[in-house]
Amino acid sequence: MRAHLPAGDHGGMDPAPAPYLIRINGHLGATMLSAFPALAPRRHGAHTVLTGLLDRAALYGVLAEIEALGLDLLEVRQLTPDRTSPGSGDRRSP
Repeated sequence: MRAHLPAGDHGGMDPAPAPYLIRINGHLGATMLSAFPALAPRRHGAHTVLTGLLDRAALYGVLAEIEALGLDLLEVRQLTPDRTSPGSGDRRSP
């Protein structure tokens, strides 16, 4: 799966780093995970979930590395401060 960011994301000033969740199909071993030193990995079912703070350039670099390694990208999501991992639920107050 190729990740394409919206056209509005091109040009302008680079926003501050933001927390991202990247879900990859399968379990990645230590060798593959070494390609993503800035991200914290964990297994989630049959997938590997990588999370960490990334600015736009770092995000594009991670996505390019995923494609170059032939990994099956399932999801890329910018996390809100209230939600840091899948299954954590919405922690906002009612």
